[in-house]
Amino acid sequence: MKPVGVLVMAHGTPRSLDDLGAFYTEIRRGSPPPDDLLADLERRYRAIGGTSPLNERTSAQVDGIRRALEQRAPGRFVVAAGAKFAPPRISDALRSLGRAGVGRVVGLVLAPHYSVASVGDYTRRARDAAGALGPDEGGPLDVEMIDHFHTAPGFVSLVATRVRDALGLLPAEARLDATVLFTAHSIPARLVDDGDPYPAQVLESATAIAESAGLVRWSVAWQSAGRTADAWLGPDLRDVIATLPGSGSSAAVVCPVGFVSDHLEVLYDVDIEARAVADDVGIAFARTASLNDDPEFCAVLAGVVLDVVEPAHA
Repeated sequence: MKPVGVLVMAHGTPRSLDDLGAFYTEIRRGSPPPDDLLADLERRYRAIGGTSPLNERTSAQVDGIRRALEQRAPGRFVVAAGAKFAPPRISDALRSLGRAGVGRVVGLVLAPHYSVASVGDYTRRARDAAGALGPDEGGPLDVEMIDHFHTAPGFVSLVATRVRDALGLLPAEARLDATVLFTAHSIPARLVDDGDPYPAQVLESATAIAESAGLVRWSVAWQSAGRTADAWLGPDLRDVIATLPGSGSSAAVVCPVGFVSDHLEVLYDVDIEARAVADDVGIAFARTASLNDDPEFCAVLAGVVLDVVEPAHA
């Protein structure tokens, strides 16, 4: 029996500030960014140390998924990582899977919720690249995509534990009336108008986590909106934090439930920008620890893959 290929996909980030211009241009589909936008992005990267840990975090997550699958199904899977905007690319990963002689490919994006702008884009890229593989590369191949995993067994409890831990970081007097804000990357509002399930899925996972953690004060907010002329989904996290003192809340705990690792949108947009707003309005602030390569999280993702390949494995 041929092994099953697992294509794990993530966004990717520049290796150094020298790569930032090319990286930003590619994200903008070949249109170089204006000087002010590039300078602002460089400022944000410098604020978190000059580079993002995303590539390293992704590699560690992929290794963890590989180990978890090997433990549960020895020799059954070949796992490869591919990024949209950093090497190894999605096409590179698929080529390595094809040459490894896999019989099928399961695609997994390191994002819990589905949007046509996120998982949908990865799906298109993966299927195009898999279909273009030549016979000498083990192709063409079909890719069966995992659309989301925000309801996967174990995911909610893992995040709920992190919420409780973050609440414990607050001063004792601020915990009782703290507000937990579940966040995810904003998307253009027109996608929601067209029926994109993303905001409903984010609310679904936030509701389940809040129930598991026993929360009373919580809501969903959005972060990291693109700098385009489009209207983006709100309310923005910073705006929500600014209103908390007026609602009787003396602390904010941000849970970036839409992200599974430390990177720019967490380390800058939450840890620096959102925290600064909390400081300005005089409330305490904490952020939930990212899942990163926690072995329990990697085991959750391995279970998601196994559910697709062998639905009756449990």
